[in-house]
Amino acid sequence: MASLVQLRDCQKVLNKSLPSPGPQAWKDQGLPLSTTSNEACKLFDASLTQYVTWSNEESLGGLEGCFSKMKAADPTFVMGHVIANGLALIGTGTSVALDPGLRLSMETMMELSRKQSLSEREKLHVAAVEMFAKGCLPKACTLWERILQDYPTDMLALKFSHDTYFYLGYQLQMRDSVARVFPHWAPSIPLSSYVKGIYSFGLMETNLYDQAERLAREALSADPTDAWSVHTMAHVYEMRAQVQDGLAFMQSSEPHWKDRDMLACHNYWHWALYLIEKGEHEAALTIYDQHIAPSLLATGSMLDMVDSCSMLYRLQMEGVHVGDRWQAVLPVTKPHSRDHILLFNDAHFLMSFLGAKDHGTVQELLSTLQDLGQSPGENHQHRLTREVGLPLCQALVEVENGNHDRAVDLLLPIRYRIIELGGSNAQRDVFNQLLVHAAVQCQQKCHRNLARSLLIERDALKPGSPLTARLIRKASSLHLME
Repeated sequence: MASLVQLRDCQKVLNKSLPSPGPQAWKDQGLPLSTTSNEACKLFDASLTQYVTWSNEESLGGLEGCFSKMKAADPTFVMGHVIANGLALIGTGTSVALDPGLRLSMETMMELSRKQSLSEREKLHVAAVEMFAKGCLPKACTLWERILQDYPTDMLALKFSHDTYFYLGYQLQMRDSVARVFPHWAPSIPLSSYVKGIYSFGLMETNLYDQAERLAREALSADPTDAWSVHTMAHVYEMRAQVQDGLAFMQSSEPHWKDRDMLACHNYWHWALYLIEKGEHEAALTIYDQHIAPSLLATGSMLDMVDSCSMLYRLQMEGVHVGDRWQAVLPVTKPHSRDHILLFNDAHFLMSFLGAKDHGTVQELLSTLQDLGQSPGENHQHRLTREVGLPLCQALVEVENGNHDRAVDLLLPIRYRIIELGGSNAQRDVFNQLLVHAAVQCQQKCHRNLARSLLIERDALKPGSPLTARLIRKASSLHLME
């Protein structure tokens, strides 16, 4: 069972105008919660629903308001601590090493779990969040999968594992994790249509575009406000280079997702990608100025940071002057120069430091990454630093310094490993473009021949791409495509 009430009913339930999804209701669904508090159960339900639907329900005080009220209703409710701590961690904006409050909250969760007679499912949830906090992301996923084997309708385990597979670049696991539980999600189960949207994203990332589109459209038929299924459709159009269809879809669906505050900015980013693809750079900058930059400054979320940096960097590679926009991004990204929670985030932060000409922070990020690359331990990201993260970041610096041959030397050996840093195919395409742009501008003949090969490859994988056509014209003007 997932959420026991739909989001639109949350406020009514809290006002006790509907039967309470209390401890007995969760037990009846095979997902017992170790608390006697009806209020805590309702707030857990509301929190889970907002997480799945990418929304903050203002009448409930959003996710943070629900977490606060849930802990007040039952300070010893372990699963309340699990969802609050798990979401703080999975947002990748902080860690137990950086946030004393989160560290204390994790310690409280662990202490409570030792003192109580929890179910095996709840114990596994606690252990998974603990593994995530230690940077052992694959181990966390293994624990969530153990839950799903016995409790296939545990939405929290499904969503936590799905998001973590995304960070790991584990595309097949992201798809198959949902495939294994999908038959158990009957239409009568609340949020079942959202499981279709989650599954469709995994199908899309593994290039099964027809199946992905079918499921995403089914999900949207059930709930047009499903911003994640809109997001899958945006990816499908992007991967097929169906630019006009993508633009039409985003425009027609905008009224349904523009208020889904946690994902709206990212959907606007996809909208802007179509415009960049077409070469309509001013229109893309308008989307940036009206939607992406304001969201970044309002939320400071990791996703908004990554979107802002990625978009401005893509435009710069296209030769677009972005004005003082990097300077506006810098105060949001600079405080995270030493975080090193996700290498994917680090590479995007670096784009902003380079764009704003903040050479001191560039060196700070690189030197602290080098230190992490030497550190022992099980942290998954730290182990990737030396082999993948640092070469990628150093290549960005070399391009900025005009050393395109050196950038290609750094990027070419890791091009098929960048997926290990996570993100989607569409998001990582910025690094594909980086390699192509660098190769086109190289002095060495072998690298210039590489540029031709990369463009032939890109045209074969994404036929009809206007951006690829522009790159081919540029290479032809330099006699690289002869």
